[in-house]
Amino acid sequence: MISRIDLRGDALPEGADLRDLLPRADFDVQAALDKVRPICEDVHHRGTAALIEYAEKFDGVKLERVRVPAEALNAALEQLDPKVRAALEESIRRARIVHREQRRSEHTTQVVPGGTVTERWVPVGRVGLYAPGGLSVYPSSVIMNVVPAQEAGVESIALASPAQKEFGGLPHPTILAACALLGVDEVYAAGGATAVAMFAYGTDECAPVNMVTGPGNIWVAAAKRYFTGLIGIDTEAGPTEIAVLADATADPVHVAADLISQAEHDPLAAAVLVTDSEELADAVTEELEPQVAATKHSDDRIIPALGGKQSSIVLVDSMEEGLKVVDAYGAEHLEIQTADAAALARRVRNAGAIFVGPYAPVSLGDYCAGSNHVLPTGGCACHSSGLSVQSFLRGIHIVDYTREALAEVAHHVVTLAEAEDLPAHGAALKARFGWKVPTE
Repeated sequence: MISRIDLRGDALPEGADLRDLLPRADFDVQAALDKVRPICEDVHHRGTAALIEYAEKFDGVKLERVRVPAEALNAALEQLDPKVRAALEESIRRARIVHREQRRSEHTTQVVPGGTVTERWVPVGRVGLYAPGGLSVYPSSVIMNVVPAQEAGVESIALASPAQKEFGGLPHPTILAACALLGVDEVYAAGGATAVAMFAYGTDECAPVNMVTGPGNIWVAAAKRYFTGLIGIDTEAGPTEIAVLADATADPVHVAADLISQAEHDPLAAAVLVTDSEELADAVTEELEPQVAATKHSDDRIIPALGGKQSSIVLVDSMEEGLKVVDAYGAEHLEIQTADAAALARRVRNAGAIFVGPYAPVSLGDYCAGSNHVLPTGGCACHSSGLSVQSFLRGIHIVDYTREALAEVAHHVVTLAEAEDLPAHGAALKARFGWKVPTE
């Protein structure tokens, strides 16, 4: 059901050579770009009419309008299962606790007497948030996008989720209910690349945004790449992934369950176990079969995901080498189930989020840990972070110098300007001192 990669015996290679040995899903955003480009430009030129046409083509629904009416949001919340509402409210509460602590305050540094630089944090003016609605529906993603944007102070928030034939062309009612709970009343029935294009270019119903965030399929990722530069993005999200770093103390029942939980997202989802215990590897392999058989989405998602090239059990000689492997892999979600899990977690450099010990499964982070589940995939954790309040903030430096403070450093500025053959830069200072810059 799941393959093995044996890295024991020889010294581990470094860098790209080690990454090349590790499993990863095929996810060619560049190839998808050629297909989304004409769709995005069609939305640019025809606006709402194009969105309606693509909803019928891709989602099988005929829309009269793309924006979701307020009464539909209210009705979705009124009809929401009370248990689901309570769970969403608790998820929101915990996410606010964590993300509120991420706020940044203005800070002024006195460089010299009379010369200061202040860093001011300003939220993005308007954002478009995307909540997927393909194989699964994710009200949790509504929370993970909206809460950090709100806590950052973003004034204008719009959200898009695909039209659902089952619900008369509206996004899934649980998505709408989550929006209502969060006070987001600008919601659109638009999916994939068309939603990103709507946000980037704007239509008669939707004003353009400054930034688009949220997970999605390859078409969403390709559209984000297409619009990078026109708008800001969080990341080009690829197939979801879990890596578990475990030793002989780990419970194979837990490990198998956690691998399966991630595999149920999508046939391309990646599930990777890194261990120095062949006995654990055997026990997990044995445990997978009955657990998968008892799971709902086994045939269409879990079995293809676990059996795909993106999933594997990786055997290493030691936990030290296991750390090197998980750092090279840069997992979206990394669980550490070892005797010294907390200490090992402090040494990990590359991961979207780290889950420590047997009682912090990824599922907790998906919903109610308070952390954010919009995380970098495909190894991007080596250079990128998950979604946070900081994602929606821009740092602006405010430079304030008196005449005396400028005079003190003017000769250095002129010298550097001349060294770069930019004499007008130096002249801008000379003009302030009667064309004779003070010397040291």
